[in-house]
Amino acid sequence: MIKVAVVGAGNWGKNLVKTFYELGSLAVVVDEDEGRLSKICNDYKGVCALSDLNDLWKLDISAVAVATPAPTHYEIAKAALVMGKDVFVEKPFTLNVREAEELVGLAKTSGRILMVGHLLLYQPAIRRIKDCIANNTLGHLYFLHQERLNLGRARRAENALWSLGVHDVAVFLDLIGTEPNEIKVIGQSVLQKGIEDDVYLHLTFPGGKRAHLHASWLWPEKRRRLTAVFERGMLVYDEIAQTVTLHKKHINSNLENIDEGEEVVFKGASEPLKLELNHFIECCQTRQRPYSSGENAVGVIKILEEANNLLGVKM
Repeated sequence: MIKVAVVGAGNWGKNLVKTFYELGSLAVVVDEDEGRLSKICNDYKGVCALSDLNDLWKLDISAVAVATPAPTHYEIAKAALVMGKDVFVEKPFTLNVREAEELVGLAKTSGRILMVGHLLLYQPAIRRIKDCIANNTLGHLYFLHQERLNLGRARRAENALWSLGVHDVAVFLDLIGTEPNEIKVIGQSVLQKGIEDDVYLHLTFPGGKRAHLHASWLWPEKRRRLTAVFERGMLVYDEIAQTVTLHKKHINSNLENIDEGEEVVFKGASEPLKLELNHFIECCQTRQRPYSSGENAVGVIKILEEANNLLGVKM
């Protein structure tokens, strides 16, 4: 039995707590907020609640899941690896490449599992789009375009790209299968100096494929939509409606518009978090490399760090 300790039970961490409990692996929750810990004790019988992280290392646990604020990920994950624990870290993995590579190296030398919470990689809709690319179902992939927009929660430590776009960059790398050879980014700081509220990221990959991301927490409508434009059609994944729609339209070599309508090819309210955390537990049991491994996450952090450099941001 894999015994997991969740460190951080806040806005997102509470979902990890609930899901690990449902999977039968939750043993400990660590959080500085006594009110949260009291609720944990009431809601999850038999789970140990701690307010001091140092007390965690005295317990017999198999793995640690880190869901604290992003600036603390590196320190907590490193401590867990040093203590011989397998580690799951929520996105963003770290806030710079140096720390990400150090954690990957430490996990490798210590023989520990290191997995990063790139949730969308476990969404069946994304797997369907990946299969379409791999099987050349609609011909050559031209570009990907992601919108992640809302009147959301503005952050003080990271910009909209780091806060909202991490999953999407991970998806770009997963779907295209390689790292970009060119990065361009435009951002605008409105609410706080040096913290971009609205960001456009443009990636060019070997072979000419491109990916574009618009991330903003200062937007009137909630949009979470990935569009994949192919040689012989287009796929649109709507995260809110949980649908993938095939638009049977393209422009042929004679520059003629071809439009044969549209069809919903996937629909379903899946549970990607349960799929993701169950995968982590299985990796801890079998010692296999996670699909969203630390190594893969380094590629994501490289893009985000370079984007910040281009924006002139220091983190």
